[in-house]
Amino acid sequence: MVVRGGGAGWRGRGNDLTNQGRKKALLNIAVIGFGWWGKHIVTRQQGNAALRVLAVAEPQENLHKDIRALGAAPVASFEEALANPEVRAVVLTTPHMLHEEQVLQAAAAGKHVFCEKPLGMTAASARRSVAACRDAGLVLGIGHEQRFVPAMQRLRNMIERGELGTIMHAEAAFSHDKLAGVPAGSWRTSKELSPGGAMTGMGIHLTDLLWWMLGPVESVQAQVRDRLLGWSTGDMVVAQLSFEAGMTAHFSAILKTPHFMRFQVFGSEGWVEVRNGTHPDTPGGITDWFHSPKEGVVNHEPFDWNDAVVENLEAFAAAVEGRGPRPWSDTELIGNIAVYEAICRSADSGETVRLADL
Repeated sequence: MVVRGGGAGWRGRGNDLTNQGRKKALLNIAVIGFGWWGKHIVTRQQGNAALRVLAVAEPQENLHKDIRALGAAPVASFEEALANPEVRAVVLTTPHMLHEEQVLQAAAAGKHVFCEKPLGMTAASARRSVAACRDAGLVLGIGHEQRFVPAMQRLRNMIERGELGTIMHAEAAFSHDKLAGVPAGSWRTSKELSPGGAMTGMGIHLTDLLWWMLGPVESVQAQVRDRLLGWSTGDMVVAQLSFEAGMTAHFSAILKTPHFMRFQVFGSEGWVEVRNGTHPDTPGGITDWFHSPKEGVVNHEPFDWNDAVVENLEAFAAAVEGRGPRPWSDTELIGNIAVYEAICRSADSGETVRLADL
């Protein structure tokens, strides 16, 4: 039984009843950066009833023709986009080492901010970004679309209702080789600019899900390795997490293997495994749901692909317009970056790192 519609009926395109309440106004946005992910964001917003890409800030003029073809106005700089009074929010699809400065600039200009992950490189950086938006009365969103995957939402609801009993442990993996061909010398390959191996591309999504489902992390132990790519940042990361509530988790992320995504939670009354058969940027494919109650057979249900990237942006737009809650709390935004920082520190030192020390 397929439990969610895919194809032409993608959620986020005006065809899902659960989203109709969000689509009462157009939010004019500017996308900052027209690289791989910036182009994906602009393309996915075509015909959206909740958001309109008014402008795209991209200094490379050879890309401006492609921007115009997607119905947006190219501008040469971030500052030019911020100066446009019709732009109410910016979407940062820029390298992550620029995020804090750009969030602070946007907040100073009175623009709401949707920032692609990671929000910052350290907990202190994330605190500054969160404070700037909070103090200015602005919404700060983040590009962790996995919270909008229906199977993940069902799992979290089961945990909240106590259907799995006492949560004991969780396991997660997110790997792909989409970035394996990045040339040497790219910021993505640098330990200084992208510490933590596969954390900035994939692992950061897993730690967001783990925090969302299991609560604050207490301590971290991690290892980063370079097996094949020769990157100074490494091409794989493995981490063990302990949570304030008492459960544990471990996860891995690899930059040199075919796509694989799995998320599993073990409780005293049963377990659930979610296996995602496609990347968020690739329509199609199935997410498999497995639930084993304490006594009984394993239940399997397939979920069709949904455009979780668009749904995340629509939830951000709803929060900006006052039609929905903020999807992330300040504590979650800061806490996930604290976990990232702790993983990098633990991998470098070989020691357990406590988040209270960050």
